[in-house]
Amino acid sequence: MIAKQEKEFEQERRLMVQKQLIPRGITDKRVLEAFTKVPRHKFVPGRCIEEAYGDYPVSIGEGQTISQPYMVALMTQCLEVKENDKVLEIGTGSGYQAAILAELADKVYTTERISGLSKNAQGVLQELGYTNIKLKVRDGSLGWEEFAPYDGIIVTCAAPSAPEPLKKQLKENGRLVIPIGGSFSQTLSVVKKRKGGFSEEDICGCVFVPLIGKYGCKQ
Repeated sequence: MIAKQEKEFEQERRLMVQKQLIPRGITDKRVLEAFTKVPRHKFVPGRCIEEAYGDYPVSIGEGQTISQPYMVALMTQCLEVKENDKVLEIGTGSGYQAAILAELADKVYTTERISGLSKNAQGVLQELGYTNIKLKVRDGSLGWEEFAPYDGIIVTCAAPSAPEPLKKQLKENGRLVIPIGGSFSQTLSVVKKRKGGFSEEDICGCVFVPLIGKYGCKQ
């Protein structure tokens, strides 16, 4: 029965890619392969397992969500991850985005301010055999200077502007993907570092939970 259930989830992953991602413009083959491989249902609470591959966010507790598959894919594609890259994620949450990044990058560092979520994510990631992910509980708006600079930084929560510590921790030619805006509406943006300066490109509207921290939103 368990084997049959896993096969059913595998089919749901393929359908997710075919119906939710490709028709909306996700074209990066490595990203699509990662979404086909990573078992999203492992990252949602048991009571929500039937919703794991739905075209919408799913609650993971603590007032947080696992983002809609398309939004995770879009942000990942915007990051343009290469296989030798070192990537920082702000907002571990369920651990799903970290797993996707781990399929694409050499090393993934991920921070989460809620210890319970970080612990749960670490358990799932270890169960799935990921060895190239390092987790830490901390104020994500400060980044993770110990392992900087990063080829890419992805922020899975919204801030009023791109936090200065994150911009400083980018490598030259690095990319920061972040939702920028207020509590109810934001714009997904890509901040690029070139010759020590920064440019910002708006991608689309979005709605994320706030980035709480010194350089984010205040509690």
